[in-house]
Amino acid sequence: MFVEWRPEARAALRTILSYIAERNPTAALNLFEEIERSTSALPQHPYLYRHGRVAGTREIVVYRITTASVEIVGILHSRQQYP
Repeated sequence: MFVEWRPEARAALRTILSYIAERNPTAALNLFEEIERSTSALPQHPYLYRHGRVAGTREIVVYRITTASVEIVGILHSRQQYP
């Protein structure tokens, strides 16, 4: 099993990190490192995080588990409205 980032999720991550980096580059780097650390554990522990508000997803980032991969389908800042 591997982690697969959807293009939309990568774009959202870049947007969030860019916004934060304009105000606090250290915070943006810390957030990126935390997201990378959290998602790197998913192949070994795909059910690690709670169920998402959208059926079939889980949260730390929004992801779903398929037979072959953990698919990152979205990411948003906690101040953004979801879903």
